[in-house]
Amino acid sequence: MAAKPYSSGHIGAVASNYTDMRLSGAVKDKLVELMCQEITRVVPQMESDTLAQDPERKTLDDPERTRLNYNRTRELMIEQLSNIESVGSAAVQAGIEHVEKHLAKIIKHSEAAAEKDRVATIKPRHLEIAVSGMGLDDEDSDAESIDVVEESETLVVGQGGGILTRSSLMSLARTHAKMPVTDDAIEELLDTYYMVVEKLESDIRKHAQLGGNPVQFIESINRMRTLMSLGWMRSMLVRAATTARERGYKRIDIEQIVNVDPFNDSI
Repeated sequence: MAAKPYSSGHIGAVASNYTDMRLSGAVKDKLVELMCQEITRVVPQMESDTLAQDPERKTLDDPERTRLNYNRTRELMIEQLSNIESVGSAAVQAGIEHVEKHLAKIIKHSEAAAEKDRVATIKPRHLEIAVSGMGLDDEDSDAESIDVVEESETLVVGQGGGILTRSSLMSLARTHAKMPVTDDAIEELLDTYYMVVEKLESDIRKHAQLGGNPVQFIESINRMRTLMSLGWMRSMLVRAATTARERGYKRIDIEQIVNVDPFNDSI
């Protein structure tokens, strides 16, 4: 028995996440056809790649990356419900995406702490630094998160001696990256900015000591100037926007910020 294709209404609802324009009925019908064609194309390749990794496997997997287990995530979500009896597949997918983003953020901060120690292994102390910096170890996490939002609204950065706020960063994204940015992405960008500033300050202090390498000292100073002139912010937003467009997104989200290397020499 042949599988039923997507309904045009369902495809239209999903497509509306990527555009503010209305879609005609004919366009929705064609999109159904195109999406089914894409499944026809990609699934045999996924099957081949899955078997190449595990010839005995009986279930199709994502050969590109390891994802959080669907059933385990669903069970964990159901356990937290109070007034609803079950969890739909869309909710599980959203939950997996959210938790994976959360994991990526924690790992990124832990990795930065490990890099400061000049080691290639993330150790418990690096994770502790990340957890503390993100406010995840606070008992009153909700109250803390509110305070963080209010305090980080004003960020003192050199912009002609002015003050850079969240609103200013959103404007910067629209002007230079040509794309809006979410609040979560702004928060991650600010956290990353402070992390980079802290590392550069450490490098400058180290290279300024007697006998330090003058070339590295000058490079650190120049990078700090770029940070204070907002060149780093602009570059991060532009690169994040490029990734977002490649994936068909309408705005920059935390996922794109996390995946940009803040220490890249081109920034």
